[in-house]
Amino acid sequence: MNSPIQLIPYHNLALAFIPALVVIGVLYWWSCESGNAMYGLVRMIVQLLLIGYVLAFIFEAKQAWIIVTVLAVMVLVASWIALRTVKEKRGGLYFKGLFAVFIGGGSVLILVTQGVLALDPWYMPRYMIPLAGMIFAGVMNSVSLAAERIVAEIDRQPDYTTARDIAFKASLIPITNALFAVGLVALPGMMTGQILSGVSPLIAVRYQIMVMCMSFGAAGITSALFLVLIKPDLGEDRTIKPDNGG
Repeated sequence: MNSPIQLIPYHNLALAFIPALVVIGVLYWWSCESGNAMYGLVRMIVQLLLIGYVLAFIFEAKQAWIIVTVLAVMVLVASWIALRTVKEKRGGLYFKGLFAVFIGGGSVLILVTQGVLALDPWYMPRYMIPLAGMIFAGVMNSVSLAAERIVAEIDRQPDYTTARDIAFKASLIPITNALFAVGLVALPGMMTGQILSGVSPLIAVRYQIMVMCMSFGAAGITSALFLVLIKPDLGEDRTIKPDNGG
């Protein structure tokens, strides 16, 4: 299990775009905003190319303040993107979303890196950055689903508690599905990457168990905290109160 990971030539990598371009073609044919999908595809390429160079620099730098800065950017951006489903009141809810992401995702990140892995130094970039990315991407999605559903449900349900419970369960659907599917339907990213790089599947399984637990815990804690924090923003007319600051 020590064979090096296979390098993908650029002309082979180009083949991976064929399915994506087929989907964009269907979107165009059916008049379903193909431009937005194309923009997303191009943006993905640019962002990944840039992050590749950035990560190479970060991994070599090995300085705590750089890692902390990267983590701060992750939290700030994830919190903003998470509220894209409530665009009209996004600014008013941002700091509550930010607090939820910081506490929910940050606490789990600390537990995993300092307790489970016991990193030395504590900011070890090759572990800290990828794990933080997994956690904050997960909590971003959970908050986004919770925000979208609570806004929809509060307009139908006169009872905040009922709407909150429905939104909370909805926010956990993706990660819950992943818990059921892992090992049977899918081999998740970290486990697949480790196996491809030559790590024993038995070791890769331990890491994947850690990842699934941290993802589920971070998503649940963050979305629950967010739903509690935004309760005062739900007016008597069961809609999000106006954002006085925006």
